[in-house]
Amino acid sequence: MLTEEFFSSLLKTTMSAGGDYGDIFLENRTPLVIQMEDDKIEKISTGIERGIGIRIVYDNKTAYAYTNDLTKDTLLETAHSLSRAVKTNSSVHSIFNLEKIRPKTDFIIKQMPNNTPIADKIKLIRVANKKARALDRRIRQVSVTYSDFVQSVTIANSDGVLVDDERVQSLFAVSVIAEDSGVIQTGYESLGGFTGFELFDENPVETIALKAAKRAILMLGARRIKGGRMPVVISSEAGGTMIHEAIGHGLEADLAGQGLSVYSNKLGTLVASPAITVIDDSTLQGKRGSYRVDDEGTEAQKNCLVENGILTAYMYDKLNAIKDGVKSSGNGRRESYRSRPIPRMTNTFLAPGKADPGDVLRATHDGLFVRKMGGGQVNTVTGDFVFDVQEGYLIKDGQITEPVKGATLCGNGPEVLKSIDMIGSDIGFAIGTCGKDSQGVPVSDALPTLRIPDIVVGGEV
Repeated sequence: MLTEEFFSSLLKTTMSAGGDYGDIFLENRTPLVIQMEDDKIEKISTGIERGIGIRIVYDNKTAYAYTNDLTKDTLLETAHSLSRAVKTNSSVHSIFNLEKIRPKTDFIIKQMPNNTPIADKIKLIRVANKKARALDRRIRQVSVTYSDFVQSVTIANSDGVLVDDERVQSLFAVSVIAEDSGVIQTGYESLGGFTGFELFDENPVETIALKAAKRAILMLGARRIKGGRMPVVISSEAGGTMIHEAIGHGLEADLAGQGLSVYSNKLGTLVASPAITVIDDSTLQGKRGSYRVDDEGTEAQKNCLVENGILTAYMYDKLNAIKDGVKSSGNGRRESYRSRPIPRMTNTFLAPGKADPGDVLRATHDGLFVRKMGGGQVNTVTGDFVFDVQEGYLIKDGQITEPVKGATLCGNGPEVLKSIDMIGSDIGFAIGTCGKDSQGVPVSDALPTLRIPDIVVGGEV
């Protein structure tokens, strides 16, 4: 048992040679993954992951060490070794007595996943698998994955904060492969968040399975889209991949501070249409990117990044906040105790507008309607991006018509955000695991229904 007094002693040892900031991250995680392939349970993986990360920040640099040996002698020796990284001319940070804080944000978990029998989870998987396979004889393969984890953390830092948090994540995903006359198409749908097993009380797995299966079958009969410039309406059902990639990563303070973002040095300037407001909010109930405190002990916050088109803030962790002389925005995140914290998104979304979603479609004479986005990537330096369209349809005379496949959206983040001319009053979230610097963290993103009046759609030439 590591006491409050020991955390204080560990911090003092870590910073005995000086430094601007230090923290301790103790983690205990119990993950579970169950996978079904070809009508068989192929994998059940569980265990206990426990360890501690110790960090010191000095001269705008980070020294970091971690271990799963939690004996006090080993931890003190690790902290002492870490302190040697600090140069003798570095400033000495005063260590305050640690004060246990209780985060203002809280989440209610009705049914802890680790209290639910594995047999109940396997039953859900079998139900989803059967439902997807029964839809159509052309379905060749169904993969179903259930996963959850409970992560208990204790964080102490040299600002005098000591805080405990418990993060609970549940995830369910269905992937379907359909084939007809040599044509192969896939469908994918997922569900999850900061929630327990009660997730499935309001979200039947049959619904998830059918969405994935129907998408695969639908795309079998879709013709390839002809590429070119055209209007695009993105549904709120599509998720917020565009916002996540086109602007979200560029507003993470490490990239912006190093000049590796098209949004570097743009605070206070117009970077999007005046109708655009972008928010990152880790306090949202039940969302996959939510938490009570970040992985440095900073309380969860709602951060307005772009307000009425004006860039108002970046997303900060402690290190980059020290560099810029500002406060952390509560976006310091790490994959596990083995990883140092870096600025990351949480639940990032474009705020709803005032237009009726149906009017956005009806006002578009022709173009592409995107019901579901796929993966995407962005060059944060230039802002150029490309996204796959998982489910799309042609628009004719303001109506959704035939499905099309093979579409990609290609554009430049600032240019597209300045061109959006209609924003719906709805909003829809999608979930994912965001990768950066070889670390993956759970996130969600969202968009209202919106219209981009002119963008390059990749397809057949």
